[in-house]
Amino acid sequence: MPAALPDDTRPTLAQVARIAGVSEITASRAMRGTTLVAQDTLARVQAAAQALNYVPNRLAGTLAGGQSRQVAVVLPSLSNSVFADVLKGLETRLEQDGYHVILGVSNYDPAHEERLITELLTWRPAGLVLAPAESTPGSRRMLAASGLPVVEIMDIDRAPVDVAVGLSQRAAGQDMARFLLQRGYRRMAYLGHDISVDPRARARRDGFCAALAEAGLTLEAMLLLPGPSSVGLGRKGTAQLLDRLSVGGLAVCYSNDDMAVGGMFHAMAQGLLVPADLALAGFNGLSIGQALPQPLTTIESRRVLIGEQAASCVLNRLHGLAIDPVQNVGFRLIPGATA
Repeated sequence: MPAALPDDTRPTLAQVARIAGVSEITASRAMRGTTLVAQDTLARVQAAAQALNYVPNRLAGTLAGGQSRQVAVVLPSLSNSVFADVLKGLETRLEQDGYHVILGVSNYDPAHEERLITELLTWRPAGLVLAPAESTPGSRRMLAASGLPVVEIMDIDRAPVDVAVGLSQRAAGQDMARFLLQRGYRRMAYLGHDISVDPRARARRDGFCAALAEAGLTLEAMLLLPGPSSVGLGRKGTAQLLDRLSVGGLAVCYSNDDMAVGGMFHAMAQGLLVPADLALAGFNGLSIGQALPQPLTTIESRRVLIGEQAASCVLNRLHGLAIDPVQNVGFRLIPGATA
């Protein structure tokens, strides 16, 4: 857990200038990206800043020693309601104490996430909340050196830089597999979006497979499709999957509810009986899944609560209160009617 660092212990522009062998004003111009600095000088200053984990303070002088009322938030996507719900919880809790969010969206791109963290830290926010992609070493070094409350959300399986708030994604996958096994299913398949850029979906898939292995079973098939999750991708993938597998006693675990709803649409279009011909299981507990003619079997992730609790962690840290470094909000399996 990074301790809150006073400003005089953080890397300074003077230190950057000294390492780069330039004056402080030249270093300042280089950090601002001005064209008045030669390219070789610019490269030396940038290398020195990176070595020190230095980020410029754009609010220096304007805050006059006062604390920022901004909390930086980096989310991987806003294209579905999952992270919109998290953001709702964050904003609601922060606004109660007079703070507000400044937001960046990484699109599950680790390099873009690192650039966002760098940019957001230049504004010296009061804290930072992120749902990390495959975080780069540079991102984690910057977060550890920031001296700010840093809350990583959604997953608690990996050791956080500071604080983690969420659920065990691996355990969620295990619980779904065990539920399907208890229902008598022995033929299982997995259909997912691009989990190479979504570590939480990958952890759920791994947990699902681990629980099957405990029962002496393996997946009958696994299909991973490029691109972000969507209803359309789920419908397309289900068609492809059923070109390879026979229906009847087959249960498909989808990477999330969006994909599973697409699977239901394919089953309806083909006249397949759910769950007799094809059983479906998702993740997230989205309202669209529960509004289907047969409510989706899924796991509810407590997204608004995760946002609220993450905000509380930032605020409690700012108030000097001790908090647990790992906070598990848990999850709830919804039996539904599709498995």
